[in-house]
Amino acid sequence: MWQAEVQIDLGAITSNIALLASGTSAQVMAVVKGDGYGHGAVPSARAALAGGATWLGVCTLGEAFELREAGLTTPTMAWLWMPGQPVASAIKQDIDLGVSSIGHLKAVIDAARETGQPARIHLKIDTGLSRSGATPADWPTLVEAAARAQKEGLVKAIGVWSHFVYADEPGHETIDRQLDVFHDGLEIAKRHGLDPQLRHIANSAATLTRPDTHFDLVRPGVASYGLSPVEGQSFGLRPAMTARAQAMLVKRIPQGQGISYGHTYFTAAQANVVLVPLGYADGVPRHASSSGPVQINGKRYKVSGRVCMDQFVVDVGDAQVTEGDEVILFGTGEHGEPTADDWARACGTINYEIVTRFGSARVPRTYV
Repeated sequence: MWQAEVQIDLGAITSNIALLASGTSAQVMAVVKGDGYGHGAVPSARAALAGGATWLGVCTLGEAFELREAGLTTPTMAWLWMPGQPVASAIKQDIDLGVSSIGHLKAVIDAARETGQPARIHLKIDTGLSRSGATPADWPTLVEAAARAQKEGLVKAIGVWSHFVYADEPGHETIDRQLDVFHDGLEIAKRHGLDPQLRHIANSAATLTRPDTHFDLVRPGVASYGLSPVEGQSFGLRPAMTARAQAMLVKRIPQGQGISYGHTYFTAAQANVVLVPLGYADGVPRHASSSGPVQINGKRYKVSGRVCMDQFVVDVGDAQVTEGDEVILFGTGEHGEPTADDWARACGTINYEIVTRFGSARVPRTYV
């Protein structure tokens, strides 16, 4: 018998990808990094491909290898890797590599010589996020070096790409500013003889709100899983994850009784309290202490007191709850249950973090 689980609606992922694909003429890269944002990378990838995705995107080489080991031969790009890692293996497995610096390019060239196979690369320009990517000042040097390597047959410069800072706030001034830098970067690449098949910069938010940023490929992440990247707009997306548990223990405690560590919460009257077997080791944010919403028997309550490693408590007042009753932390919201957005607001974070946290081995994923 399950005591807690994360249920994933694969049909929702397929539907979300189909919705995103219907709004663009660009190819769709489903981003399945972070174990598919907590939904399971391989099942999520398969569901996304069924919805029309033609690319898969991950951060690490290990994530890319997992997809290949599962038999997924779809074009796949990995962008957060370091020289010294198994780049040659990535090349052999036809994994496209993001390249942000001369050092990364050198590692790719060395691996290509080792394998005797040209590496497929996507050159990244930093248009303002200040994470990975070559700065505009360093961009011409990187492009020139890549063009030389391509002439030598060591690489194929498949793509030029970047990432937005503020696309989740439609109309923000940084979006157009970054686009200007991106267009300049493309022009420099062209002058050096590079003609990338794929130009890509659009994340979930830009895919949904800025069709002028779609270019040849869009990279939806959180939207693939039915979560909106823009506050207050759903776009018709269907959340794919439901986190739930069973009431493990129900008991009556007196008025004024403190609950959980530190007694940060006290009962206002005699109350029934419910022990829920999920804690921060399972993905429940400790910041949800005395704030995280749950639904029990159709009614909403809040976590009472501090979230512990393995459990938390809910004061349900005089409501009758039986051991084994379902406790829904978050789901689609269609039946009045809290959503990942509700939890994000309660914890002062974003919906991305809420779903990605639920990857504990103690909480099985079930797929429907």
